[in-house]
Amino acid sequence: MPFYLPLKAAHFHNAFRPVEEPLHAKMEKPKFSLSALKSTRGALHMLQIVMCAVTFAVSYVWGHPLHTYWIYCMLVWGLCPIISLVITIVEMFLIHKLILGFFMDWDDFTTGMAMMASLCTFSCTVMFANFYICRKCIWGWMVTILSVVCCALYCAETFRDKCDATRSATYVAALPGFIKILEAFVACIILISLIGYVGKPALLWCIVAYAIPLPLTLLTIIVNILTKLKNCLPFSIDRFTMIFLVISILLYISAAILWPTYSFKGNPRPKDCPGNSCVWSIQFVVTIMTYINLGLYVADLVLTCLGICGFKRSQ
Repeated sequence: MPFYLPLKAAHFHNAFRPVEEPLHAKMEKPKFSLSALKSTRGALHMLQIVMCAVTFAVSYVWGHPLHTYWIYCMLVWGLCPIISLVITIVEMFLIHKLILGFFMDWDDFTTGMAMMASLCTFSCTVMFANFYICRKCIWGWMVTILSVVCCALYCAETFRDKCDATRSATYVAALPGFIKILEAFVACIILISLIGYVGKPALLWCIVAYAIPLPLTLLTIIVNILTKLKNCLPFSIDRFTMIFLVISILLYISAAILWPTYSFKGNPRPKDCPGNSCVWSIQFVVTIMTYINLGLYVADLVLTCLGICGFKRSQ
């Protein structure tokens, strides 16, 4: 006599339930699409790549001053088009649809990169106009004009992205992340402008105070961009950021006191002090940038505290 086990209704229902596809099977596979090139953003990216490459080449052929400002400008004109090229390739092959499932808000990331490139190319324009332009410096004029065009192209992309209501702005392209970008940007300007510190221990401490927050700021930006990594951390990134900001503020307060005190004590501004070669003027730039970054870190700490306390953060 056959023996039958009673089947529960749940077992009967599960037996006919369709097998759910794994996550990687649901995700759309990369495909090639020319729409990324045909769009306005694609055209801007192509122009950015070409103009930055031309600016880099003209500056390289013009000469090799090997000043920190010139090296900074060459890095900007070399890295910005690479970022634009990578973004274009990712969007051309629709790879960003895979990235969305794992790492970041792609719209926020690309807009943030455009904003950062706008800042960097603008600073290069100002530096070249100040340090390398003269009445007979044809190459200096050419590089400055090309840099203005590069900056205008990145500003156009930034303006277009910010005016597009369909694009999200969750961190880098919003106020909390953009303040972090400004902190890193100002710190870079300070570090390439440091001069006149040899034999002065107090000013050497200022260099340490400027250098410590920069990598931590970049690390915070990266962790917040990689959302999956942020969610896997065993601690709150906002609380870590608050501690780091308090340390950064204390370091910058010490630098804000020591740098002008030991740079300008017994060192009045010379009567003949051209902006492109005067040590006093460059030290003054470092002083101003120190106070600007101190204010940025204080504002960042306020935003972070509001976020930890449960208030709505400004976007």
